[in-house]
Amino acid sequence: MISFGLTVARLLKGVARSWANPDFKATLFLACIILLSGASFYHSVEGWSWVDSFYFSVMTAATIGFGDLSPTVPISRIFTIFYAIISIGVFVALITHIATSLIKTPSAKSGKNN
Repeated sequence: MISFGLTVARLLKGVARSWANPDFKATLFLACIILLSGASFYHSVEGWSWVDSFYFSVMTAATIGFGDLSPTVPISRIFTIFYAIISIGVFVALITHIATSLIKTPSAKSGKNN
């Protein structure tokens, strides 16, 4: 449990450091829009609950794909193909922003040499 707490603290530290970057904010906004649009689509087309729709959207975007839910309508399958390609790319960009902020030292951000 301590390990999980430390990991969450490090993630929050990365988000806090990244917050000053307008590209990070835009990517975070885009990730939220993608998750909401995916959940809305699956809720309306597949008839899943909001929780199941959001869960499936996150699992697809995070490339986890447990397989407990799957699209049954052909249009949902086509949507999922494009949704996966786009959302995976956006989430990789988001994680890259966070990782970069954690790797860079404060002096490296300001351009100073050690």
